[in-house]
Amino acid sequence: MAEKIVFQRPEALRDVVTHYCPGCIHGIVHRLIAEVVDELGIRERMVGIAPVGCSVLAYNYFNFDMAEAAHGRAPAMATGLKRTQPDLVLFTYQGDGDLAAIGTAEVIHSAMRGENITTIFINNAIYGMTGGQMAPTTLPGQVTTSTPFGRDVQLAGYPVKVCELMREADGAAYVVRRTCNTPANIAKAKRALKTAFQVQLEGLGFSLVEIVSNCPTNWGLKPIESLQWMEEKMLPYYPLGDYKIKDEVKELGLA
Repeated sequence: MAEKIVFQRPEALRDVVTHYCPGCIHGIVHRLIAEVVDELGIRERMVGIAPVGCSVLAYNYFNFDMAEAAHGRAPAMATGLKRTQPDLVLFTYQGDGDLAAIGTAEVIHSAMRGENITTIFINNAIYGMTGGQMAPTTLPGQVTTSTPFGRDVQLAGYPVKVCELMREADGAAYVVRRTCNTPANIAKAKRALKTAFQVQLEGLGFSLVEIVSNCPTNWGLKPIESLQWMEEKMLPYYPLGDYKIKDEVKELGLA
């Protein structure tokens, strides 16, 4: 009886060990992206933009072309590449510091212009690479290395809710928030990533998939505990769901 392969490494994902901390969701999202790229048959057209942050070395893990952008400037680089080479399939892979702090203007104006690119946004409510400082998405009262008594909204303001902001951009075609804490949610996240790339392939405009993530190391929690904290604390503040799906996306049966 011939063996049937039911699980294997995607062709779009290199066979290397990542630098991510144990329990971090980055690795799961990387695999989902690679699976979607393989399923859509677009690996030879793909270009990912790696940012500054925990995923700064993402170019080591994907088996397709990658570029490195200055901190926060990934949407600008993706815009330039897409406009000069429209047959490429572009995505930016950004954390909350890269996208929601230094790069806020870049991503908002990309969406306002309706740039035909895809942004994958990882929200773990903290600066991961630089030591666990407060990020734009840090929750009210959340303890970080720069807010040892918890985030005081009277001093630091309120967290940035990216999906809620981006849905107001007329050029945004697809804006959703997902997570990867359970098998069911992983499946939903994969479907969202696939839809986002399909939106780009159809030329419908800007798409963004936010993934609410954990950060076991900087939260000071074990991996399972960090997922529980994320579910109890982050998801009520950052509700999962579809924030904007243009009619054209629905009409094509993409969402």
